[in-house]
Amino acid sequence: MHPASLRIEDYTYDLPDNRIARYPLPERDASKLLVYDDGLISETVYRNIAANLPRGSLIVFNQTRVVNARLLFKKPSGGVIEVFCLAPHGYPDIQTAIVQKGKVLWECLVGGAGKWKQGMVLRMKNDHPEFTLSARIAARNPGSFVLCLEWDNEALSFAEVLQYAGKVPLPPYLHREAELTDESRYQTVYAREEGSVAAPTAGLHFTRQVMESLEAANIEKAFVTLHVGAGTFRPVKSETMEGHEMHDEWIEITIKTIRQLIAHHENKIIAVGTTSLRTIESLYWIGNKLYNKVLIDFSCIAVEQWEPYETQPECSAKEALNALMEYMATQNLDKLVGRTRILIAPGYTYRIADGLVTNFHQPKSTLLLLVAALAGDQWRKIYDYALKNDFRFLSYGDGSLLWMKPEGRKKV
Repeated sequence: MHPASLRIEDYTYDLPDNRIARYPLPERDASKLLVYDDGLISETVYRNIAANLPRGSLIVFNQTRVVNARLLFKKPSGGVIEVFCLAPHGYPDIQTAIVQKGKVLWECLVGGAGKWKQGMVLRMKNDHPEFTLSARIAARNPGSFVLCLEWDNEALSFAEVLQYAGKVPLPPYLHREAELTDESRYQTVYAREEGSVAAPTAGLHFTRQVMESLEAANIEKAFVTLHVGAGTFRPVKSETMEGHEMHDEWIEITIKTIRQLIAHHENKIIAVGTTSLRTIESLYWIGNKLYNKVLIDFSCIAVEQWEPYETQPECSAKEALNALMEYMATQNLDKLVGRTRILIAPGYTYRIADGLVTNFHQPKSTLLLLVAALAGDQWRKIYDYALKNDFRFLSYGDGSLLWMKPEGRKKV
């Protein structure tokens, strides 16, 4: 089945406002964990997750780090214009852009854009360390702007400018301003690579102690990077998925991680979060093209939205991963950088992953479609159980460990 014909109305449920977690629990690993396996549901907490994973399995984390992407500028008249930094403009990747000094071009959403007159330069003074950040409109795009952001302390990278001048980009559905505790709690304990404007929230439940418990249980850890974009909150507004355009996001994968995936391809591979899942499944489709001698321009989208449903022929997961290894070796690459627009929805067959650790997602969202691709019609049973048993929903809420049936996966 091609997911273009899916009706988004078939993937909704009633989410009462009081079930949305506005704040995280005091202890990350005290959050409840729903475990779903072949129609059966049980409950535990995150600090016990290692006991629910097979020994010798591989668990994959997204190590992206959230940047303070919200900037509030005051106009000379006193009005406030809010800038939400989305993605770099004109740079080969986020890591190159985020370390720029003095000036960057960035694609942004602008609140109150109608009050920003052509040629007007906005400024923001920051005292720690002392610098002034200015913004002017470089280009207007449909739905967004390219801004030229400049600062007068050239010792600072753009990442540092955002750290000092920006605010934590909490999801809009929390309906509150970021507080001091959000600076640490809206960040995973293993975050390393700066570039996300939203947290990979499934990872927020993991603590140093939980990571140690995985090691003690002989569960190997691997890390990928997908820089989460604001499009993750974008609702599906079209009646069918054919009218929805997926946002693209930057992914980075080291050759070490690809070796780990190859070594565990016959074992259980568990993705922590929809972002990790989309990354490792995108790897298959990149590797499949390389295996079939298709030339890839990594400066463009490496995996398109409908590619998994329209591509023939297909190789095995091991062949795809080995093709990636060979490509990286011939190009002398330690890390693969690209962008993915993959849509995982009912009709998709998983190639790499066997299980998923994830929070509970919004109705009518592409993330809920991804869960339905894994659990089939059982996604309703899972969400009904969570609603009836006091699970907390969305970014700061509880989560689940979902295992897919063997027939939902093609891994040879």
